[in-house]
This record gives sequence, C-alpha cells and structure tokens, in this order.
Amino acid sequence: SIQPVVDETVNQLIPKFKNKLGKLTGENIQARIRGVYLMAFSNNDNYLVLTTGNKSELAVGYCTLYGDMSGSLAVIADVYKSDLYKIANFINRKKEIIPNEIITKPPSAELSPNQKDQDDLPPYELLDKILKMYLEENKEYDEINSIINDEIVVKKVLRMVDINEFKRRQAAPALRVSRKAFGYGRRYPIVQGWRK
Repeated sequence: SIQPVVDETVNQLIPKFKNKLGKLTGENIQARIRGVYLMAFSNNDNYLVLTTGNKSELAVGYCTLYGDMSGSLAVIADVYKSDLYKIANFINRKKEIIPNEIITKPPSAELSPNQKDQDDLPPYELLDKILKMYLEENKEYDEINSIINDEIVVKKVLRMVDINEFKRRQAAPALRVSRKAFGYGRRYPIVQGWRK
C-alpha cells in the first residue's frame, strides 16, 4: 500500500497550504507516489518501467507528470483507449489472462474515491472518434462539430489537446502503431493562441 506515504506527504505539505489541499493536488500526490515506488523498483532491481498512458489520455492530458507518466517507454501511447478494450478482449478470447473486472469496470484513474474518467471526459468511444478526426485526419473544429453535433464537447476536447502539448513533450518515447503518433508524427508549439 502506498497510503502511508501518501498520508505522510499530505501531512507534511498541508501546513504550507494553510490546511487547504486542493482536490487535484491531492490526486496528483497519489499518482506521483506511485511513480516513486515504481522508479525505486526500477533502480533497485534493474527493471524497465513502462508508462501506462494511452493515446486518448495523453491527447487530453489525463495523465500526471512524474506520476503515471514516469517510465522509460510508452508501449500503449499510440493506442486509443477504446482500442485497448478490443485488444484486451482479443487477448482473453480463449481464456482469462487479463482479469475480467479490469475490462468491465468503468474506466478510472483511481485517484479519489468513486472517481470515474467520465466525470471529466466524454465516453471514450466519443472521445476517440473526435481525437481520430483531429489528430489523424487533420479535421478542425467546424468539420468535427458537423459530424459530432455537440459544440461544447468538441471545443472542450480540442482545447484539452491543445493545452496539453507540454505534457506530451515530457513523455517517454512511444511505440508508433498509427499513421500519426505524438512526437515526430505530430509537433505543435507548447504555447499558442490561435484557438480561444
């Protein structure tokens, strides 16, 4: 359990924040403690830490710097979340290799009680559809919205992609499996003001 270390870290930090720890701050502390544990095993036992972020999460910044982004290689960083479920079901087609509850439970970063990815993101099938149009088909807002027909969701997703380039620049190298992967396949400035 990482909980004792998380609790002690919070106890040490909270006086610095006038006894008011923000929700995101607390969630990110937990993710970063996980990263500390993984990197400790890596250093001590000569293991290679693989990051766990997929293309959907990396696209919208649903990942924690120095937390779940810790690692040397991003094996699934060019695979959309909805495709990962298809891969998991394919792996389990003859017998259960990946525990079924991992596949059937609602997606969650598990950083706070009862947290679900859909608290902050559209369902992955919809998110991935928007991301594929934007990232791989070079469609822009008007064209994507004419297909999705939900301007609030489309604007939110495109904004999340645009403002999270700084995280992707710090990510571990990804194995490329699509036509356009992050990194050399898609480079955008970290600071830009062309979309309001």
